[in-house]
Amino acid sequence: MKKSLKKFFALTATTFTASATLVGPATAVLAQEEGETAEGIQEFETVVQNDAESIEGGTLHFALVGDPFAGVLNSMLYTGNPDSQIIGFFHDGLYGYNENFEIDNSGFADVEFNQEDSSVTFTIPQDAQWSDGEPITIDDVIFPYYVIGHPDYTGVRYGQAFTNVVGMEEYHNGDAEEIAGLNRVDDYTLTVSFIEFTPSMLQASGIPNYVEPEHILGEIPVAELEDADAVRSTPVGNGPFRLVSITPGEAITLEANEYYYLGRPMIDQVVIEVVNATSAVAEMRAGNYDLAALPADQYDTFADATNFQVLGELQNSITYIGFKLGTYDVENGTNVMDDSRVTNNKALRQAMAYAIDNDAVGSEFYSGLRTRANTHITPNFSDYHADDIEGYPYNPERAAEILAEAGFVDNDGDGFVEDPNGEAFTLGFASMSGGETAEPLAQYYLQSWQAIGINVELVDGQLMEFNSFYDRVEADDPAIDVFQAAFGTGGDPNPSGLYSRDSQFNYSRFVTEENDALIAAIESEDAFDPEVRQQAFHDWQAYMMEEIPTIPTLYRYNLMAVNNRVKGYDMAIGTDVKWTEIGLTAEQPATE
Repeated sequence: MKKSLKKFFALTATTFTASATLVGPATAVLAQEEGETAEGIQEFETVVQNDAESIEGGTLHFALVGDPFAGVLNSMLYTGNPDSQIIGFFHDGLYGYNENFEIDNSGFADVEFNQEDSSVTFTIPQDAQWSDGEPITIDDVIFPYYVIGHPDYTGVRYGQAFTNVVGMEEYHNGDAEEIAGLNRVDDYTLTVSFIEFTPSMLQASGIPNYVEPEHILGEIPVAELEDADAVRSTPVGNGPFRLVSITPGEAITLEANEYYYLGRPMIDQVVIEVVNATSAVAEMRAGNYDLAALPADQYDTFADATNFQVLGELQNSITYIGFKLGTYDVENGTNVMDDSRVTNNKALRQAMAYAIDNDAVGSEFYSGLRTRANTHITPNFSDYHADDIEGYPYNPERAAEILAEAGFVDNDGDGFVEDPNGEAFTLGFASMSGGETAEPLAQYYLQSWQAIGINVELVDGQLMEFNSFYDRVEADDPAIDVFQAAFGTGGDPNPSGLYSRDSQFNYSRFVTEENDALIAAIESEDAFDPEVRQQAFHDWQAYMMEEIPTIPTLYRYNLMAVNNRVKGYDMAIGTDVKWTEIGLTAEQPATE
């Protein structure tokens, strides 16, 4: 399948809550002794195993697990993941990318970067057609710039990738009728000039990735696009299938697109139906569907399935524990550290990292579907992730040593250490409610830190609702010293958006000149050299794991259940498998 479609499958958001057979919070996790290898961590294949011969045609049944879809079936306008999964069946993006989300020529267009003049040239196939048979030209690549940059645009994608285009802001503000940075070379070639040219532009989210049917959407006022039939009920795409019918919010039927630029898919028809998460496992076991992103918190209920295989891929997201080290100065747009906070003592942070057993947390709390994080870059960015960094494996004895060496000593015999100035302190821990795991996991962390003599308590004595949690974390509520959250990196592992001096998402408020320099090295011109870029990422990870303003705790798995009759399916990021190679080996899905 092309990467635009594969992306929706591989990155499908799955709810990770409790294991169906969750054991006691502290007793189970603390049972692992220091130095033991974690047991129970799962390993998954990304490619389905099926050596049978494919039949001709057939209908693939796809379970869209979760709530009803909104039905905004356009890449420029959708916001929900269910809509994005549907779009992936009938519409490809402009370009492809590899396993590190680096843009390559595996997609619809060939992409040529020109660092010297800060431009990117896109070349599309000359004989490509939309699913309605109309030819695709470079005007269909230019068109999305004028939609997303339009002042009446109702979507959420007018961001850095567009504002960096020469002349875009002038067009957006009504000061120009045309976007100066768009140079239409011929019917199949476009050169886009950018204001700044950085290594992040080589990543999948760094430049616009849109091609849209101007001959249809261009007839609709931009302000009315989101509710138009051409978006809601009769979308036209350039992907492997085309939409036949839709039951709003519930189901979609698609058929093979004979105009697909890579050739007609092997499968004749795809039927997509919304399936509630509580019944998805039973539906797959009954053989009612061929593909489903099953809830990871139900893994124990389908791990033994015989009629479908479970594929898995590490997400580009991390669960972490952060330390509040300062505040965000709104007036000056910068983070400011507060040296008076006890959390600004690096030894305290390191000790708290060693005190928690994330190997066992992944095994016991999440059925082995999460694994201990060793750096702030996820392993799916294989060229940039520093797998030689050990991180902070469970070592409470080392934690105690670090505290003692730094002057954290229990002077009054109450079981909790005082700070190096002899002052008692209690840290406020903020964590979100939701799911059966939230409370016992928070209690486990509290007990682990208390076990090494650090007094940590839940803020307000309870877990926080999602929106309240982020409101208070973003506002630097003084009651919060430590917090548990998660972040996703999208297609670009550049840490500036999460850890730079001026980023509001730098919730720990960590700021140092060395961190500035290390991030600058990642974004520098020298980093266009792959070896320099890799080393820059490794240097930053090593520094962050030493300073540990946030503790990366767990990497997460995405799971996809694939019926035994499906052949050729691959959910790996950067896969070159296409829908023209995916087939069915039986008329109906296998049952148990």
